Amino acid sequence: MASIFSKIVNREIPAHIVAETIDYLAFLDVSPLTMGHVLVIPKKETDYIFDLDEESYFGLTLFAKIVAGGLKKAFPCIKVGMAVIGLEVPHVHIHLIPMNQVNDMNFSKPKLSPSPEELAEAAAKIRAEL
Repeated sequence: MASIFSKIVNREIPAHIVAETIDYLAFLDVSPLTMGHVLVIPKKETDYIFDLDEESYFGLTLFAKIVAGGLKKAFPCIKVGMAVIGLEVPHVHIHLIPMNQVNDMNFSKPKLSPSPEELAEAAAKIRAEL
């Protein structure tokens, strides 16, 4: 069965996409830790990041770096944090999170509930900086 992220890649369900290449996709987390929280994925469904071949692994990391640059401009912060947890969805994904304090990367804290309009605005801000 396809993961929810594969359904986003296939445009079976909507997402607030901020960047895309032939092999990778970046979109907003709908339950972000901070506004601007982006998920970066390979389009090829793979469950575990270290199961990616080297080309895909390095390509995903480079794509995440590019997205992080636009994210930092769109949501000024001290740093953009990066995390790979991989337990929630069986599809490799990198979290990019604007950070001004360590707690901004605390995945046990309550998530935000932005409206679809707020997410659309956030995605447009990031796309404008890429």
